[in-house]
Amino acid sequence: MKRIKELALAFAALAMVLIPGCEARHSVKEVFYLVAANVSLPYWQTAIAGFKTAAAQYGVTAKVAGPDTYDPQSELAELKTAVAAKPAGILVSVSDAGVLQPEIDAAVNAGIPVITMDSDAAGSRRLYFIGTNNLEAGRLGGRRVIEKLGGKGNVIFFTLAGQPNTEERLKGFKDVFAARPGINIVEVIDIKGDPTVAFDRTQALMAQTGAKKIDAFVCLDSASGKLAADAIKRAGDTSRLLVAWDVNPDTLQGIKDGIIDSTIVQKPFTMGYVGLKALDEIFHDPPAQLNKDYSADAFAPFPVFVDTGTSLVDKSNVDVYLTAAAAHEQ
Repeated sequence: MKRIKELALAFAALAMVLIPGCEARHSVKEVFYLVAANVSLPYWQTAIAGFKTAAAQYGVTAKVAGPDTYDPQSELAELKTAVAAKPAGILVSVSDAGVLQPEIDAAVNAGIPVITMDSDAAGSRRLYFIGTNNLEAGRLGGRRVIEKLGGKGNVIFFTLAGQPNTEERLKGFKDVFAARPGINIVEVIDIKGDPTVAFDRTQALMAQTGAKKIDAFVCLDSASGKLAADAIKRAGDTSRLLVAWDVNPDTLQGIKDGIIDSTIVQKPFTMGYVGLKALDEIFHDPPAQLNKDYSADAFAPFPVFVDTGTSLVDKSNVDVYLTAAAAHEQ
């Protein structure tokens, strides 16, 4: 009797596979790509972890492509390779919209769903953007600088010129500073993907005194904060304000040590996690027309933008983030 029951269950399971409509929704043959630049950075390793976590839950295949440095042309080459593989979907962070947009459009025109994350190409045919409201994040940082400087002082920015998200962050700071004539942006320094530039320039600028004294350093990328903090620590003058970006372990420790005042926090894990699930949904339930401009459609099945959230971390709440980071590593 037991043997008969076992055979019955086996045949029932086989029937579920063979009957149309009863097959499993997902398969390891479904391949999704995450394409970015600087993929070796802790920020991107966190985003990749979110992407792969969602893939494991769905039983699909997650692949990551992109250079270990800030190199839009290399990212373009990786994106082209991903498109040629005809995957189920692509999640891409846009290091340079002018460089990557044509290939994003080509992918969508070829029937491959594309969603941008972290950094957008708003003029492309991508379906929508998942990430930070970078303009508001910049305004949040700007208000912090004004508060800590008392509305007056010389400010230096470190950025990645031409990258859409850092450009929006800078605009957010400038929007807030516009009402405070006592805040003077002395220079916006393009680190060109090399965070050691932040160390060298901070070290040199720390020596300036009098009217030329730099009162605040702001890092608009995730890698510069640690290097700028090292230069300030070496100079032995922690009176200078340093606002960083993201929750890299070194950045959080810098806040704990009193070298970094605060950091603007994004949620890269969430971007990767939500991004893969969104692509999976589109792959299994595609719209009638993939390359349509859904931003101009009031009845669109997609949003224009999914905001994954922004917050500010300083000494008052840094322990909460350190605890969360430690728990995620376990």
